[in-house]
Amino acid sequence: MSPAADETFDAISGHFRLFQLRDGHRFSTDDILVAWYGTSWCPTARTALDLGSGIGTVGMISAWRLPGARFVTVEAQPESVALARKSAQYNGLTDRYEIRAGDFREAGILRTDEKFDLITGSPPYFPPDAGVKSDHPQKVACRFELRGDIADYCSVAAKHLAGGGFFACVFPAEPAQLARMRSAAKNSGLIIVRQRPVIFREGEPPLVALFGLMRADDLPEWFRGQTWEEPPLTIRTRKGEIHPEYSAVKLAIGFPP
Repeated sequence: MSPAADETFDAISGHFRLFQLRDGHRFSTDDILVAWYGTSWCPTARTALDLGSGIGTVGMISAWRLPGARFVTVEAQPESVALARKSAQYNGLTDRYEIRAGDFREAGILRTDEKFDLITGSPPYFPPDAGVKSDHPQKVACRFELRGDIADYCSVAAKHLAGGGFFACVFPAEPAQLARMRSAAKNSGLIIVRQRPVIFREGEPPLVALFGLMRADDLPEWFRGQTWEEPPLTIRTRKGEIHPEYSAVKLAIGFPP
């Protein structure tokens, strides 16, 4: 199996590889961090769901870190689904990794009785009318809220978390966006049990944060009004070099530091 002329074939976790469009959506730091965060705080997951899974980055990393777990991923863009299926086949995951084509908000894409120990999501977080859009449709859907927003991710996650399950996602740390995140969690009956700001360059403010959520009904009442804010995770030093902590994260997902 080899990449097409418009594709690249890239290392992602250990021996796992990822097929990506040369000029399309590429895997991001957000994807890496969500997979690492979710699998770190739900390390015994036997079932996992990735919402809006794109080319499969979060799911593939998570599957590498959870070799005994069964996965379902949902993605609406046919081009991304095709790439993810190609990667899953190459990585030997087809017996425990189901890729469903469709909008995760649509009835029937997930059965009402399907529950998962771990749910992950790296949602777009720009409204459709914000900013300059790329000329590549695959990139646009990964950055702009064309098929749902954080409220949709939280709503679907809340319905499909198993008892004691964990939902990991990434979202901007800017105050107005944080308010959206908190509102989405509250309206879905989820509690943000922990969050970790992410600083992309040492000395700068955090641009995004990682969130770990659980269903309120699975937690003691006294616990529901608190969130543990972890120390920031720094990606690069002031000199632009990879920060030692992020090097450790990359090692943990089987990627060269």
